[in-house]
Amino acid sequence: MRKLLWLSLATLAMPALPQSLTKEERERAMSELHATRKLFLDSVADLSEAQWNFKPAPAVWSVAECAEHIALSEDHVTQKLMKSPAEPEKRVEAKGKDELILEKTIDRSQKVQASKMLRATHQWPSKEDLITHFKESRDRNIAYVERTQDDLREHFAPHPAFKLLDGYQWILMISTHLHRHTLQIEEVKTNPNYPK
Repeated sequence: MRKLLWLSLATLAMPALPQSLTKEERERAMSELHATRKLFLDSVADLSEAQWNFKPAPAVWSVAECAEHIALSEDHVTQKLMKSPAEPEKRVEAKGKDELILEKTIDRSQKVQASKMLRATHQWPSKEDLITHFKESRDRNIAYVERTQDDLREHFAPHPAFKLLDGYQWILMISTHLHRHTLQIEEVKTNPNYPK
């Protein structure tokens, strides 16, 4: 009896293990990541060099520039976010933003200026190299979400529009961000001067 009591007290004194994603959160994130990956790859499939590099106006991104921005963003999130220390006290500030991210990020009526580090600089030598890099990055992010036991709800980073987001919300963000810029690519392709 004394041994059982000691084990119970020892268990209470142990720090709580980090909580992983719920089954529903993991499935939702995986679904979003896979669907937007396909949407983007379908959008840029079989484009000629002229179509890939066409700019509707000097200040409007080409498909190539949109794609490079996507690739840079894809690398940025999970690599940096989970290196931040866990801060469970910030959960309240980020809570309840999941649906808002999924709905508002793809709204192209609100234009947002990309940060300098996420702007296209033509660092990939070809369309194929950039798309290969994107696939590798997205596949790495999908594998991370599929296997992680990290408590994504306890790691945070600020977003210019949504303010503080937790790690799970950032996973949703990279997915909807890809969707947003795929819509931008489709807008470029509807320009009357877009090469046939």
